Amino acid sequence: MYSLKRLWLKKDKQAYEQWANLMDKANLNKEEALDYTVGIYMKDQLMATGSYYRNILKCLVVCKDAQSENLLTEIVQHLISRLSDEGEHHYFLYTKPIHASIFRSLGFQKIIETADILFMEQGFPNFQNYLSMLKKNKKVGSGSGIVMNANPFTKGHQYLVETASKESEQVYVFVLSADDSEFSSSDRFEMVKRGVAHLNNVTVFPTNDYLISSATFPSYFLKSSAIESVAKIQATVDAQLFKEKIAPVLAIDTRYVGEEPYSRVTEIYNQAMAIVFDSSLNLTIVPRISVSGQIISATKVRKALQEGNDQQVKNYVPLTTYNYIKKQSER
Repeated sequence: MYSLKRLWLKKDKQAYEQWANLMDKANLNKEEALDYTVGIYMKDQLMATGSYYRNILKCLVVCKDAQSENLLTEIVQHLISRLSDEGEHHYFLYTKPIHASIFRSLGFQKIIETADILFMEQGFPNFQNYLSMLKKNKKVGSGSGIVMNANPFTKGHQYLVETASKESEQVYVFVLSADDSEFSSSDRFEMVKRGVAHLNNVTVFPTNDYLISSATFPSYFLKSSAIESVAKIQATVDAQLFKEKIAPVLAIDTRYVGEEPYSRVTEIYNQAMAIVFDSSLNLTIVPRISVSGQIISATKVRKALQEGNDQQVKNYVPLTTYNYIKKQSER
């Protein structure tokens, strides 16, 4: 009665139209980044669909007329099986909160839930492993938190950390682990560690997949092309995850962020944090610093590197970053 087959959304116009219709009815974003999409048909009619991007299951929809047919389970099991065949054994899932029981029965565990989104995972290492790592490395005293991409680590990033260090007992800097930037996650992590080594109350952590990642906040990496309404939902998920799960483990009472004059998505993120944190967490916005009247930004550093403007790079980054970049470029 039903048949399952892969959908080639960019090649098959009819398949795309039916898929887009299901997405519209479910009020889901048709512009999501997808690596693989599958559909279940009854004759020529698409009744259910699901996709994944990297290890994130998304765009899971079942036609209203077929929601009693267990098609969602079949879709999810197929996607997990395919990911397992590719060597991936840790999966994330975005869905609506009303579907929680279905995915719990399939072995997924809740990470965080908002009014709009339920974020779940299956496999190891998982979120509890990550929280255990944070707890093991917690320092004595209350703390503040900073999350940064540091692509690369600039004098602006350093000033933000130094400001928090002066005002806090402990500072926990979370460096984005997602490899969606010009500098690799390992390079960015190392630049941050070297750039804050002179501050004895600062601890640097990776974010793994749990803060501003392609799982929690994919719009962050799209910047100018991100849909603002989608970015707002994702930013809310990310902010709530930090507030409810991560901050308590490290006794964080304040989140420090840099003022954002350039990126609309980052500005949306700052606004979402202000709303989500409410009176539970303080949000401290630190003004950007300037050199020769120019606000420092990682974007300007990358541009200077591309143009071979060595002096401007020196103006914008700490010596630790400059030396690291130079050493890496000589390899």
